[in-house]
Amino acid sequence: MDSANPLSQLADIHLPEPVGFWPPAPGWWILFFLLCAAAVWAARRYYAGWKLARARSFAIAELDKQLAALRQQSANRSPEETAALNLVFVSDVNAVLRRVAMKNFPHQNFASLGGAAWISFLREHGDASLLDDTLARTLSEGRFAREWEVDTERLYKMAHQWISSLYLARIAPDKSPKNDASSKTPVSDHA
Repeated sequence: MDSANPLSQLADIHLPEPVGFWPPAPGWWILFFLLCAAAVWAARRYYAGWKLARARSFAIAELDKQLAALRQQSANRSPEETAALNLVFVSDVNAVLRRVAMKNFPHQNFASLGGAAWISFLREHGDASLLDDTLARTLSEGRFAREWEVDTERLYKMAHQWISSLYLARIAPDKSPKNDASSKTPVSDHA
């Protein structure tokens, strides 16, 4: 028999390989795909909001351009010529409102609406709190009249508010402006 220690014949203890970075555990894969899905969702939502904000700014710029043209053309004009230019401004504002409505409600048939039906459409689909009876008559009947008393500043403010409320309600439905009970604004229903 050998007098040597039998333990010396044993192999040394081998430590396992250190845990590598790749491949990650299944939980990390799930987290990665959830984060990717959230990033895609956030990017799409941001892009949609950006497009709406851009369309809103374009519509407001069109409205501003009409008001600037009215002010420039009305300078040094007689009251009769200014009244005629005001009626052109009413038609231009009405055209901007209709284009915005066509952009936001493509599946509704409102192109043939006129008079009280058009005013009702405006009141139902945006913040029309500034649309009083005088402005309502101006929008529905004034553009066809030869003479009409028009408060262009109030008409501009009403149109600006209606356009802004329409787009802002679609961008952030939970932050839409609150209105009194007299003006309905179910804009977020159509967003």
